[in-house]
Amino acid sequence: MILNCGEALIDMVASQTSDGLPAFTPHSGGAVMNTAVALGRLGVPSGFFAGLSSDMFGAQLKAHLTESHVGYELCPISDAPTTLAFVKLENGQAKYAFFDENTALRTLSTDALPAIPETIDALFFGGISLAYGPCAESYEQLMLREADRRVTMIDPNIRPSFVRDEAAFRARLKRMIGASDILKLSDEDLEWLEGAGEFSERAHSLLAKGPKLVLITQGSDGATAYHTNYAVHVPANPVDLRNSDTIGAGDTFNAGILASLHESGLLTKSAIAELSEEDAKAALNYGMKTARVTVSRKGANPPWKHELD
Repeated sequence: MILNCGEALIDMVASQTSDGLPAFTPHSGGAVMNTAVALGRLGVPSGFFAGLSSDMFGAQLKAHLTESHVGYELCPISDAPTTLAFVKLENGQAKYAFFDENTALRTLSTDALPAIPETIDALFFGGISLAYGPCAESYEQLMLREADRRVTMIDPNIRPSFVRDEAAFRARLKRMIGASDILKLSDEDLEWLEGAGEFSERAHSLLAKGPKLVLITQGSDGATAYHTNYAVHVPANPVDLRNSDTIGAGDTFNAGILASLHESGLLTKSAIAELSEEDAKAALNYGMKTARVTVSRKGANPPWKHELD
């Protein structure tokens, strides 16, 4: 099983009422929950760990996880409210405003960290849950605690406007990246972390810091996997965004990568360290294939496995 550790929240997506008035529609979301849901829909044993609320939105999130075959037995449930993210689309790109103070997500403490069952082979971390607060410290502690025994993957999904203490955030990411087996970044994340420069040079700088596999997504230009012994690129197939959006695309890509490795029996620390170029390309192709379905429709709506056959 893959345990996905990070945020679950409600995306309040801008819409209209039947008589044309502005409105917001609540959709289950959050980068890490999107990855957990995508894995469940792809037929991979998937679990989720975050602070969840007992409020009406928390009930919506739990139902969404259940419907996508994702377990949340390790999640502490509290009376704190659910995080809300109001979303407005501009040219198919999502712009966010978060309401996250004192929520069930943000107040997750180290005291709530569970013992990890032996059935968990890998842990995935990322998203705004790493930006600040007790939950960021808790997820870092969990990752560092488990990294010697299980595969760990991180996608920080950096939102600079959400970071309160940049020095502390950078230090946390440095420690977590150093403990990871797989690091995934968008090209924008890469520039925020490593500055401007040539892709390969910056990717190999990150490989030297600990990860065995670095994945860089480049929007319409596709994605590249960097390993000590090679780099392999997969182009993207163009998608018309006039009737769709990119919400959840990167999260679904992460699920596709993990699903491919899982199905190939490669989700072990030694296998990632020795991953062949052929297997890396297969994982990239599957990640891009799954993400393309999500991009082709509204919201974070990852594909079921039968949709990819």
